[in-house]
Amino acid sequence: MAALKYAGLEDTDSEEELPPGWEERTTKDGWVYYANHLEEKTQWEHPKSGKRKRVAGGLPYGWEQETDENGQVYFVDHINKRTTYLDPRLAFTVEDTPVKPTTRQKYDGNSTAMEILQGRDLSGKVVIITGANSGIGFETAKSLALHGAYVILACRNMSRGNEAVQRILAEWHKAKVEAMTLDLASLQSVQHFAEAFKSKNVPLHILICNAAVFGVPWCLTEDDLESTFQVNHLGHFYLVQLLEDILRRSSPARVVMVSSESHRFTEIKDSSGKLDFSLLSPSKKEYWAMLAYNRSKLCNILFSNELNRRLSPHGVTSNAVHPGNMIYSSIHRNWWLYTLLFTLARPFTKSM
Repeated sequence: MAALKYAGLEDTDSEEELPPGWEERTTKDGWVYYANHLEEKTQWEHPKSGKRKRVAGGLPYGWEQETDENGQVYFVDHINKRTTYLDPRLAFTVEDTPVKPTTRQKYDGNSTAMEILQGRDLSGKVVIITGANSGIGFETAKSLALHGAYVILACRNMSRGNEAVQRILAEWHKAKVEAMTLDLASLQSVQHFAEAFKSKNVPLHILICNAAVFGVPWCLTEDDLESTFQVNHLGHFYLVQLLEDILRRSSPARVVMVSSESHRFTEIKDSSGKLDFSLLSPSKKEYWAMLAYNRSKLCNILFSNELNRRLSPHGVTSNAVHPGNMIYSSIHRNWWLYTLLFTLARPFTKSM
């Protein structure tokens, strides 16, 4: 094998020799995959043995991992002044023998975002995450960026958005992250964001609608709509409509709506079973913060389901997710009572 010879070792296992036209490569996380140049495809399993492998240990002394303008990983040997796309660690691979899950599912409430993405190379993928300067949005943005994706943090507060970008860059200075202004309480801001993104002339593979408000006092946005409804649902609805053409051109692509189990505890129909628009953006007299939040989350679910029905034939899937009950983030900051409840529940809920 070329990697073994390049590292100064001989190939002693002929069964592991690759067929003509195949190449052994590694991801940023050290997982080995195989490229078939004849058929222009890749796979995780060795084409002969069917084994999966990962590299053992770090790079040899004097070596550094870099990424070229196309997102391809290459390696620099500073001692001998040479570069190569062959990972020198390929000389020291070990077989990956994962234990298949039995009655327990592969991921559960204790799984982290980094564990879910383990072994995945997202180089070349473009992601937008709303409300990504803190909480669930930030952890999602960081995890995707550390796995090679180009992540745009769509934030209302640019100062906090830029701080979040710097925190990610502090973990990996070559991460591709950027903050852009998006205020979901302003439909004009949503339009400006979409126009600014389109001007970049890049694809969009993942749109994560994460931003939300919870427990806020009644107020109207500049568009004369109740703020919880507009920020949690309508702003995202409008954003998806404006970016739908890019999502289609970038297929396979996906939209992820961060909803909540609380969508089960409300209704948006009147006594005759028809949609009651007055419940979506209620007056101050009929407003209750918790109900407004629940209704907005129900709208997220309904929108996600219909969006998937319409766009999945075009290669764009849509999913709604429940991140976990009462995760301790900054979402409860608007009222001391909610902060107290979240604090008391913190030892029993999923950690950020």
